Amino acid sequence: MTDYPTLLSPLDLGFTTLPNRVLMGSMHTGMEDRAKDFPALAEYFAERARGGVGLMVTGGFSPNRAGWFYPFSSKLSTTAEARNHRIITDKVHDAGGKIALQLLHAGRYSYHPLSVSASAIKAPISKFRPRALSERGIQSQISAFARSTALAREAGYDGVEIMGSEGYFINQFLAPRTNKRTDRWGGTPENRRRLAVEVVRRCREAVGDDFIIIYRLSMLDLVEDGQTWDEVVALGQEVERAGATIINTGIGWHEARVPTIVTSVPRAAFAHVTARLKPHVTIPVVTSNRINMPQVAEEVLARGDADMVSMARPFLADPEWVRKAESGRVDEINTCIACNQACLDHTFALKKASCMVNPRAGRETTLTLLPTRRAKRVAVVGAGPAGLATSVALAERGHDVELFEAEDDIGGQFAIARRIPGKEEFAETIRYYRRRVELTGVKLHLGKRASVDDLTGFDEVVVATGVAPRVPAIPGVEHALSYVDVVRNGAPVGKRVAVIGAGGIGVDVSEFLTHATSPALDLDEWRAEWGVGDPAHARGGVTTPKPAEPARQVFLLQRKESRIGKGLGKTTGWVHRAALQAKRVEQLTGVNYERIEPGALHISFGPKRERPRVLEVDAVVVCAGQESVRDLVDALAERGVVTHVVGGADVAAELDAKRAIDQGTRLAATI
Repeated sequence: MTDYPTLLSPLDLGFTTLPNRVLMGSMHTGMEDRAKDFPALAEYFAERARGGVGLMVTGGFSPNRAGWFYPFSSKLSTTAEARNHRIITDKVHDAGGKIALQLLHAGRYSYHPLSVSASAIKAPISKFRPRALSERGIQSQISAFARSTALAREAGYDGVEIMGSEGYFINQFLAPRTNKRTDRWGGTPENRRRLAVEVVRRCREAVGDDFIIIYRLSMLDLVEDGQTWDEVVALGQEVERAGATIINTGIGWHEARVPTIVTSVPRAAFAHVTARLKPHVTIPVVTSNRINMPQVAEEVLARGDADMVSMARPFLADPEWVRKAESGRVDEINTCIACNQACLDHTFALKKASCMVNPRAGRETTLTLLPTRRAKRVAVVGAGPAGLATSVALAERGHDVELFEAEDDIGGQFAIARRIPGKEEFAETIRYYRRRVELTGVKLHLGKRASVDDLTGFDEVVVATGVAPRVPAIPGVEHALSYVDVVRNGAPVGKRVAVIGAGGIGVDVSEFLTHATSPALDLDEWRAEWGVGDPAHARGGVTTPKPAEPARQVFLLQRKESRIGKGLGKTTGWVHRAALQAKRVEQLTGVNYERIEPGALHISFGPKRERPRVLEVDAVVVCAGQESVRDLVDALAERGVVTHVVGGADVAAELDAKRAIDQGTRLAATI
């Protein structure tokens, strides 16, 4: 008996059977680019195969040099390269798993001068203009896909996924936005999809019938001059006839101005798109994007929206996701909160990907939590992200751990973040740690502000006391509120609010203030907010956004002259900036804070303090940075107690849970 009978049921593909309906979607980890990293990549996949994933897909490998992301990035075009992959496929098969290699030609998204596309139209995310392919050049690209598919089989893979979405090479031929050709590869919908169909057909010819070919189909381009719904359906049917085994759902181009995978996107927001295609094809279809917990996946599958669910980042967060679902341990799942901070933000900065809530992801061979040879009594002070990560990792290794928290519950900064509109998922991390504390036997003291006397009997002490809001030297600052007062404690603020400080916290607080009391948007409201429409009526499925009226008038101010939100994550910052604009937040830079009075904030601009202005507001909320809380450190050192400092207590930095959790886990591995 299981709570997830559809999700955990096998899927018969004819020549092979998948043990469940879970596809681990493609993620570029940065380990694909160099063969020397393949042993680590093999262990990364093997750990997830042992965790029960039905079918995994690698990060993207280009079929040739023209399709590189950047010079000398991941590629599969030679027998020597194929041999290097054997360590990956052998390890996955030894672990009982199945794995497909993704073939991804970047096209005009390539960041090098050899890039090619349907037409010579430069992408906004690359400085290089692609060369428009000739007839001979197109045939060469198709042949490269077929050769790479044959090489993938030679390398031991169970299949390939042909990346036909997200605005990459194949997608560029499909959409009028990027295909301006008038020959047999453009001009009409039939001609525009010729490349995709030929790629699938030639790949099938290269490997025979008993090899999985997944086609990643862009069902919603979310860009102007994208595909219509009729074109999507026709493509799905032709791809099936050409030999695809499975159709996977792709949503949005990288240049789209609609968020598709960030925390604020509702769970399973695009399952309806897959459901709409499903009646038109007979092969299995996979739905994707923002499916992160078993109950969500089961609901989607039980409704008949899809035959499988694709989840990528959830398997960074927890490689045992499937096993925990099978054994009824859903409360132990370390949920992906879609923050992108250590995965996609790393990828686009050409760093190796990991996971904020699971720093072992991608580091399975180097960050290990081995049983300790000598158990110690360890006190951890502070139950925020750093303290929680340290505590449970220490306990897993066999140490006797006591965790002290001055507040009446765990969570620290995450307990504040989960109240921000679009960050409700952060509550899942608190739930996960609450359960880990129980299971690992950490002795938790809530509402207990640990003193030096409380801590002197321990072998070692970890100070994870976090941060406190910094109080700037502004005349009348005593009339202002801190972000903690407003977000966590619910202090009233009225209808006109000034927010001092436009870093990550200031942006979050502004979003909090512009939303109504119940911040979570339902799916219809979210679609209206971002202009997600029906591709049957608007090409690409984009319409005019219709955001809800803001709950308050907010002024967001910073001392710096630079653009507000400049320091936010690459893949999420633009979403926050767009949300502020949609809620008509007045953004002021280069501000001098002259004084705060009840009902007013006096400001001026620039080094000469010009253009004085009085903002008539009901409240001023200060988000002007943070300061480390580390008053215990020196006192413990005087007592001779072995002391470690992690998280915000070590370095006060806004929205830095990624470093805090990683630092705490690494410390625990060494004690």
